[in-house]
Amino acid sequence: LAGDHFSVTNLQDRGQWASKAEFLLAVAAQIIGLGNVWRFPYLCYKNGGGVFFVPYMLFLVVCGVPLFLLETALGQFTSLGGVGAWMKICPLFAGLGFASQMMILHSCVYYIVILAWAFFYLCSSFQTQLPWSHCNNTWNTGTCVVMHSCRGFDRHNMSDLSENATSPVIEFWEREVLDLSASVDRLDSVNWRLALCLLLVWTVCYFCVWKGVKSIGKVVYVTATFPYLMLLVLLVRGVSLPGAVDGIVYYLKPNHTRLMDPQVWMDAGTQIFFSYGICLGSLTALGSYNKFNNDCYKDCFRLCLLNSSTSVIAGFAIFSVLGFMAQEKGVDIADVVQSGPGLAFIAYPRAVSMMPLPQLWAVCIFLMILMLGLDTQFVSLEALIMSVSDLYPTLIRRCHGREILLLLVCLVCFLIGLLMVTPGGLYVFQIYDNFSCSGASLLLLSVCQSVAIGWIYSADRFSNNIKAMIGYQPLCIFRLCWPSSENISVCVQGTFGFSLMFWSPLTLANGVTAPVWATVMGWTLTLSSVSLLPLWAIYSLMNTPGTLQQVKK
Repeated sequence: LAGDHFSVTNLQDRGQWASKAEFLLAVAAQIIGLGNVWRFPYLCYKNGGGVFFVPYMLFLVVCGVPLFLLETALGQFTSLGGVGAWMKICPLFAGLGFASQMMILHSCVYYIVILAWAFFYLCSSFQTQLPWSHCNNTWNTGTCVVMHSCRGFDRHNMSDLSENATSPVIEFWEREVLDLSASVDRLDSVNWRLALCLLLVWTVCYFCVWKGVKSIGKVVYVTATFPYLMLLVLLVRGVSLPGAVDGIVYYLKPNHTRLMDPQVWMDAGTQIFFSYGICLGSLTALGSYNKFNNDCYKDCFRLCLLNSSTSVIAGFAIFSVLGFMAQEKGVDIADVVQSGPGLAFIAYPRAVSMMPLPQLWAVCIFLMILMLGLDTQFVSLEALIMSVSDLYPTLIRRCHGREILLLLVCLVCFLIGLLMVTPGGLYVFQIYDNFSCSGASLLLLSVCQSVAIGWIYSADRFSNNIKAMIGYQPLCIFRLCWPSSENISVCVQGTFGFSLMFWSPLTLANGVTAPVWATVMGWTLTLSSVSLLPLWAIYSLMNTPGTLQQVKK
């Protein structure tokens, strides 16, 4: 079940990074995405401020960094993608590769819809007056009210107004962008403007991945660095706004009692897995383009430091602006804090409409969102295409086979994604977001990776493989965190168990109840990936001659 002999892949056919900078930027593009900007700051605020760093750092040291190194080194050592690498190193667990690629396929379908929304907002930002800043649009209702500032008013006397009124930001988001329906079943008519935005973003992704590592290595110089420029601009602007200090205090104010809440630990664990791209096969694919003697060990520490630092700095930029917005509206910051798409497409547009030169800041924000999401999307797409190419090299790597495969994948994902630009599309998006790459699924894959490397292949053996590449062995903590079957990481197991025990029913936007078919669809998405683990193991055992111990030897 574990092999010692690795076939040498023709790197001229697969390609190689032209420089270490291309590899570092490509991995940064993959792991540093929208979750760093709109999820981590909210989780930090929600889970006790600065106290949240305790479980976050524990999961980072025990799970994040070791698994990050494991996947990157695995790709570099085998020169194969997510599926091929596991087939070579531990065929019984090759289902890990198939499961991760299925997750990537699902994420490619729905993640890019966020970019279509962002592109729609970006185009709208060039109007002389931001369309979400007033109630004079054709889509606005009679209950639309602009309340830039509520200071000086008694909040209790405004209760009737606030209960019946809707803001232009929400009406723009729900009525103009999404054309949101009150039912999940409204999937009949496509919003052609969003569909065009989706098609445009898919076209950009296609040409970014068109030539594989050659084109990606050049594109990431722009897509991986530009968001940092925008983040710096927003940070400088944010901390200079009135009320910024209050927002930052809310962001970091410690609440030690939150450490007793298991949900805090669950959030910290899943955030590490989401933000580091662990168990998706992308790191293995990117590592496979490295030279055999590249020091992936030091690269691992550099990239992990960059990723977590970006999350923390993004929190300052986000909460300084939210503090300003809370002060301008005369409300508590808890009333304006949101996570996910609500932050990007409701809270932040509302905030920039209160600033001088709102068009400029809106363009900066949505350009940053586009770049953050775009590079994550096309790097994931490359990992998927490359894994298939490794399985069928003679078929894919000749006569433009790669370009045709890429076109087919993009076309199929685009067509499925059209469901998410219908009146009920936001609900379909939420189903994909909750089930296709759930935290529980990623945690399950991480446990299986630990078993495959720590027990079947041997952590010491894998450590020696790394030594063969870089000239020295990694710290002993890595061998402890690539554990044997008796010592699987307590953090991962505990978090996985908690996620299953407290799995909450699906709640859709605006309190819409998910119908039975939506729940069935969600669990089908989950099982379509994780079921490949036991199915492949059974297939491998049935088709491999000899006993388990004989094959292992």
